[in-house]
Amino acid sequence: MFNPPFYLQNKHIQTLFPTVFKKNPLVDFEQEIFVLSDGDFLEPFWLNKDLSKPIVILLHGLGGSYRSPYIPSLMQALSQNGFSPVLMHFRGCGTKPNNTKRSYHSGDTQDLREFLESLHVKQKELYAIGFSLGANVLLKYLGEEKEHSLISKAVAVSTPFKLDICADEINKGFSKIYQNHLLKDLKPLLAQKAKQFDIGLSQQQIQNIRTFWEFDELYTAPIHGFKDVYDYYNRSSSFGYLRSIQTKTLLIHAQDDPFMNKNVIPTKNDLSPTTTLELNRYGGHVGFIEGNFQKPIYWIDKRVVAYLKEDEPLLN
Repeated sequence: MFNPPFYLQNKHIQTLFPTVFKKNPLVDFEQEIFVLSDGDFLEPFWLNKDLSKPIVILLHGLGGSYRSPYIPSLMQALSQNGFSPVLMHFRGCGTKPNNTKRSYHSGDTQDLREFLESLHVKQKELYAIGFSLGANVLLKYLGEEKEHSLISKAVAVSTPFKLDICADEINKGFSKIYQNHLLKDLKPLLAQKAKQFDIGLSQQQIQNIRTFWEFDELYTAPIHGFKDVYDYYNRSSSFGYLRSIQTKTLLIHAQDDPFMNKNVIPTKNDLSPTTTLELNRYGGHVGFIEGNFQKPIYWIDKRVVAYLKEDEPLLN
């Protein structure tokens, strides 16, 4: 279990440290284009692509990409330990905007399904790691597919299991800073999309968005075929799919995650027999930093590698 020194036990330090201070290795990604069945595309980024090795698919969080602080070092660690890692950018999250008025969302599993099917033809041993929104997508896919999942083993980090509660929590107190930061990145992308397509929103309406509830009510829900934001959150939350998962799955979560509260955390009765919850007292949201400020250690990297290699749980 994750056990940081006392000076790294603050949830906001854990959450902000990677973004502010992490120095990721310079990695030479191999960029590809994957065409989807609806004519849109994804941009998978590979590191040392080798289809003879087990493939590990990484799914980033909201607004994430190959630049996200948790991506390069983990991909490097995976590559150094006998895996072939690939980051599946969600639509429009790579180097260029996608070419339809729709985007991606927390419950969108079809793009992942198509990408996995294309990989499974070449390599049967597929693993997956999801972070935040990507973790929710991953778990929902596993629950939908049940015994038909193409993934052999999965890890979900800092999952927003219940989207409505998470949208409420990130709109409170200090956590509003995270909401504002994410919306600051998302709104310009939405404004650009409104110039290309009729998405039913004016530029002024987009600029007036202040919360995730508003963003999802005005854009995410209607553009992706949901009745309203409540329908979107209800149908897209991974919580209701957890008991159906039949893939060996590890959930890594922190009790102090500032994006959510204790009411989103599943109990043993909510989980399938193949799923293990590692509930840590500390860690923040996709943080899990140990060591010290001068020489931080990114615990997630070694925990994920150990799990995929079926090592014993790490001891501190």
